[in-house]
Amino acid sequence: MASEFQQRKLRNVFAAFDTDGDGCLRQSDFGALAERWSRLPAVQRDAGLRARVEALMTGWWDHLRTVADTDHDGTVDMDEFLALVDRLPALREVVTATADTVFDAVDENGDGRISRAEHRSLVDTWHGRSVATDDVFELLDLDGDGYLSRADFALLWAQFWISADPAEPGNVMCGRIPER
Repeated sequence: MASEFQQRKLRNVFAAFDTDGDGCLRQSDFGALAERWSRLPAVQRDAGLRARVEALMTGWWDHLRTVADTDHDGTVDMDEFLALVDRLPALREVVTATADTVFDAVDENGDGRISRAEHRSLVDTWHGRSVATDDVFELLDLDGDGYLSRADFALLWAQFWISADPAEPGNVMCGRIPER
């Protein structure tokens, strides 16, 4: 059963994925997500990375449809999405396998680390609009060096998807979670 915190977090994820705002996730939403992510500079420059991003988005939909579309209607509604919370810890490998592609897509200058500006780009791309990030990066920058390493990013990405603990910094990977 999802805690209030997990429900808020998953509702925020759902809103980011529901690109047409119709209250259901479907394959077309993930095609639109792939298009949105393809606008990132690193993805525009690298056809191989673009293919990986498209495969990631398609894979997210395929996996989501398989594990969450319990009524087999070809869509995933909020209730089906929220039911995933108990399954998330078992999906750690699926989640961490996506971290490298997201990291590469966001690492605009290819220096192997995510800067504050690159993280802001991740948050805005995630939501499809500009979102205030204020002090979020400071929470994520575990060693205080001004960057997220690939290893830090993978840890935070897994926390974002799986953590039930509101104190874990990865929960704000894609911006603050709305209070309501």
